[in-house]
Amino acid sequence: MSKKPSKTDTPDAPKRVLMIAYGDVQILDVTGPFEILAGVNDARLNPDSWALDGYRPKPGETEPAYELTIAAEKPGPFRTTSGMQLVADIGFDDLTDDYLDGLHTLMVPGGEGTTDAMRDPSVLDVVARAGAQAERIASVCTGTFILARAGLIDGRRVTTHWNVADVLAKMFPTLTVDADSIYVRDGHIWSSAGVTAGMDLALALVEEDCGRDVALSVARRHVLFMIRPGGQSQFSAQLVAQHAAKGKIGEVAQWVLDNVAADLSVPALAERAHMSERTLARAFVSETGLTPGRFVEVARVEAARRHLEETSDDTETIAWACGFSSAEQMRRAFHRRVGVSPADYRARFRRMPVMGPHGPVAPLNVHSPTEAGIQ
Repeated sequence: MSKKPSKTDTPDAPKRVLMIAYGDVQILDVTGPFEILAGVNDARLNPDSWALDGYRPKPGETEPAYELTIAAEKPGPFRTTSGMQLVADIGFDDLTDDYLDGLHTLMVPGGEGTTDAMRDPSVLDVVARAGAQAERIASVCTGTFILARAGLIDGRRVTTHWNVADVLAKMFPTLTVDADSIYVRDGHIWSSAGVTAGMDLALALVEEDCGRDVALSVARRHVLFMIRPGGQSQFSAQLVAQHAAKGKIGEVAQWVLDNVAADLSVPALAERAHMSERTLARAFVSETGLTPGRFVEVARVEAARRHLEETSDDTETIAWACGFSSAEQMRRAFHRRVGVSPADYRARFRRMPVMGPHGPVAPLNVHSPTEAGIQ
C-alpha cells in the first residue's frame, strides 16, 4: 500500500517522527535511533563542529531534519527495563487525528514490556491510528510484535531479535520472518533486530532521507565504524564461539575461526571433536544455536569481510584464503549473510591500509586453492 505524501515532507520542513513508548521498554531501542536522527539535526544547526566529519549543510538546510517526539500513556517519566526513566513529551490522549495528520515516521521499540503492550488496548489503538497516517513505519527488536498485533504488517517480510523470531512467525503466520538480517525493509515498513540494530536502521533512514554522505558523517560522529547493510547477519561467529567457550564445542568453534581455509566439513569437525557426526551436529546446535555448516559459513564470510576491508587482493584470492572453493561460492555466501556482493561490500566499506610497525601490512599471498588449504 502506497502512503500519502507527508504535509511536512518539503525540503526545509522537519520530518515528524513519533516514538511510541510504554512501561519496561528497552531504553536503547528508544534512545539509539533518536540519537542518530538527532545527530542529523545537530549537523545542520552546528555545521562548523561537523566539518571534520565531512559534512556541510546544503544551501537552505538551516532547520532540523527531524522533529522527534516520544509519546507514552501519560506525559512525563516512564520506566525502562534498565530501571532508568525516560520522559514522554506527550500522552496518548494528545495523539488526535489532527495531530497525526502529516506524520512522517512512526517508530515502535521493544523491551520486556512488549507482552503487556500487546495486551494494552490504548497502545494498540495509538499504534494502529498512527500507522494508518504515517508515511513510514519502523520497529526495533520486539516492537515488531506490537506492529503485528495492531494489524499494520500483515503479509509483510519483517525481522526481530533472533531469539524470538520463531515465536513471531508462529503467532503471526501471515508474516515472512527473516531471523537473520539486522534490519528489513518491505515497502514503507521497516523492522530491525535487537538494540544496536535499531541504530543501523536509523542510519538507513537517514541515508534515504538525507543522502549517504550525511549518514556516513553521523556514523563517524557516533563512532560506528561502518554503515551495515540490512542483510548482514545478526550472528557473529566470534560471539557464538565465546558463548560456547567451554568444552569440545567451544574448542571446535575457536579452531574454525582460526583455520577458515581448512577442511571444515562435518566429518572433519567431528573427528577433531572425537564425536560422531550426529552427536556433533546436535551438540553444536544446542550450544550455539547454529548448525556446524552455518557457523562455518558465517566464520568464512566474516574473515572475507576483513580481507575486503583491509587488503587490495582480488576476490578469487580472498575466496581461497577464506575457505571458499571459488569467488562465486563466496559471492553467494555474501548475499545470504550480508545482503550485498563482495564487490559492493568493498566499494562501500574499504578501509585505509592496515599499518604495521614497518608500514602497510602485506596483502594475502595465496595463489591457488591448494595453497589456501582447500582440497
